[in-house]
Amino acid sequence: MARRAMALLLPQWSSRVFSVELNGAPCFFSIQENHRGEEVPQVFRNVQNYNSCYSLLVCSSDRIKRAKFYSELKDKLIRDLPKECTLSPMSSFLPNVNDSLIKGYFLQDVSQSSTLTERVLRELKQHDPVLVCSYWRNENGQLWTQRLWGDSKTMEMSTFCVVPTETPEYHPATLNIINSDVFYSFEEAYEVLKESADIIPEAASVLELLPSQAEARSKPDFPVIVVEGLDATGKTTLTESLRDTLGAVLLRSPPQSLSPLRARFDREPPLIRRAFYALGNYITAEKIGQEGTKSPVIVDRFWHSTAAYAIATAVSGPVSNLPAEGSEVYRWPTDLLQPSLVILLTLDPTERKRRLRDRGQGETAEEQELDHNQLFRLRVEEAYRRISGPACVTVDASPPADQVLQQVLLLIRGKCHL
Repeated sequence: MARRAMALLLPQWSSRVFSVELNGAPCFFSIQENHRGEEVPQVFRNVQNYNSCYSLLVCSSDRIKRAKFYSELKDKLIRDLPKECTLSPMSSFLPNVNDSLIKGYFLQDVSQSSTLTERVLRELKQHDPVLVCSYWRNENGQLWTQRLWGDSKTMEMSTFCVVPTETPEYHPATLNIINSDVFYSFEEAYEVLKESADIIPEAASVLELLPSQAEARSKPDFPVIVVEGLDATGKTTLTESLRDTLGAVLLRSPPQSLSPLRARFDREPPLIRRAFYALGNYITAEKIGQEGTKSPVIVDRFWHSTAAYAIATAVSGPVSNLPAEGSEVYRWPTDLLQPSLVILLTLDPTERKRRLRDRGQGETAEEQELDHNQLFRLRVEEAYRRISGPACVTVDASPPADQVLQQVLLLIRGKCHL
């Protein structure tokens, strides 16, 4: 599998752009046959004379194996490499070509000798689906060269000159979001879990719970109102009040049937974890279709949450790095039931943190990331706003709960005629 993937990559190699994450933002460089007086790419500007640099890119053509290996690679490198090595996330891609992104790590060895580092990398290359490159500078330190390691037996190296490149129009992660970080059909998510069943026995349990595609998008007779928002914005209070006021059924996504399996899939790489949560939406949709024949349905989170968090996690840096408004990554899946109205509760970050503290509950990993990484929170909130089909209607959740309820009821009566 790895050899076949490499055979496909190598003819494209000189056309690829390379991205290294430094301080939460990508730095880019490319390669060519000869130097023509270009500046040193930013990623190499602060490398000391005695430092050695390497890159590893995971290239298996088996997407499940590739995802699993990449998720485990960082721990393996930290364990086996000298402590003087630093790791940065890295990727390589063909500009504006979907599904061309391959992930890996950029290594900087600040020790006086790179002997151990190179031995670890050779062992990895011999047994695992990785492409390894080393980077060398000329004597005056002004030019850098990439050496692509060849066959593990001959170790012949292909050599290229490293040069700066323009920042691409789109963040490279956007090339692989569709049906990798965010799933847009039942079938695409289903296939990922089906392929995972050999190595994740719990995947078979999820597949047994799934509805047919027709059941997942059957249109209910009564309105379906989804309430979205970050934790501590008042979703639980509002959804329970709406249930009581409207005589509605209250559902939550992910559904209760998946609760025993969530901890297991939260340990998996994004490809598998996101497919699991995507399928949870289809299970919820089936239940909406059943309950919606008898009464209105209130849903605590749905596809907007699944997509917004996935997009914000995949794309690093400021909000400007997100796919532009109107991008296909924000479209609603064509085979998933569409709600009548989606309410997005918003709250000042300081007030939200206060409410979280008052709860006295432990934070999820997702919540910890929201608290510690302001850029991540801003990306999540903006991704929520950009999703269409239907789009969210934003409601300020800072007033008292009864006032928020009355505002939402006005929206429901105007939109859903209840």
